[in-house]
Amino acid sequence: MELQLDSISKPIENQKEDEFEKSFKEIISTLPKSNGWGVSKDLCQYQGFWLHPNFLRGVVAAQQRFQAQPTDIILCSVPKAGTTWLKSLTFATISRTSFDDSTTPLLSNMPHEIVPFMELHHAQFFTNKDRGIPLLSTHIPYPSLPRSVIDSGCKLVYICRDPKDSFVSMYHFIARNLTSRKVQPLGLDEAFELFCEGQCFYGPYWDHVLGYWKASLEHPDKILFLKYEEMRGDTVVYVKKLAEFINYPFSSEEQENGVPEKIVKMCSFEKLSNLEVNKTGVYGELGTGFVENKTYFRKGEVGDWKNCLTPEMAARLDQITMQKLSGSGLSL
Repeated sequence: MELQLDSISKPIENQKEDEFEKSFKEIISTLPKSNGWGVSKDLCQYQGFWLHPNFLRGVVAAQQRFQAQPTDIILCSVPKAGTTWLKSLTFATISRTSFDDSTTPLLSNMPHEIVPFMELHHAQFFTNKDRGIPLLSTHIPYPSLPRSVIDSGCKLVYICRDPKDSFVSMYHFIARNLTSRKVQPLGLDEAFELFCEGQCFYGPYWDHVLGYWKASLEHPDKILFLKYEEMRGDTVVYVKKLAEFINYPFSSEEQENGVPEKIVKMCSFEKLSNLEVNKTGVYGELGTGFVENKTYFRKGEVGDWKNCLTPEMAARLDQITMQKLSGSGLSL
């Protein structure tokens, strides 16, 4: 019977996949296109945001198929805002009774492998949940999240960053990735113009941030809004706040024994960037491409934009940020 059912289910699954690919091609053919920052394909504007076609396919698939549960925890972020760090801190917090700083999978696995992206491989998420780790991540803008995420009432944790540092980090990430493939990256000035116009990965940056900010004001019990700079300033305090929010609070005994501090140290930029897996490994798959793990660990500094942007460029970004966030109650 199992063999018969299997032989029936596979053609059905293949048919569904063919139907999805056909509908996706129809969707993408109608979308506005923009410069892809030197990568192989143009960005597509979908529901107000610019996405690479490979990631857009994952977003549409997640919208149609992903079923969130109330116990799920989803880490959300605009690209290059501390995603890798937040994944490490959250995973270490959730799994602290199963692993310690000498046995954690973070020592041998890239954080993005441990906490999968919804729009890349949400099927892996269900495997993790079977292991008691209901943790997933995404760069999907709030208005484009699967309906089940909103309806389930699951916990969302969002992290953002000074747009000047986010831009610089994004530019270097893409440039280093392209250079490793012997592809000439886009010039900094041209990339800066595109970023200011909102034409960047998952951009416009400000719309992405504001979507989650406004949602966090409406649902503070479901959405925790974090700023990278504040977390870097007092990481232990924010790890405790994070743990409380996702219902994995540190006990008094754990705090007395310095468990939060150990997690912060274990997940520090210095520790993670010097692990062999993050210096030599690669992350990705055939559909979306491979990236050297070390590309995810450049500096992680606050204010590194000063080494790349002219005062005029910085002032322009600050002016755009002030205009975009005006009246929202948010400052970056």
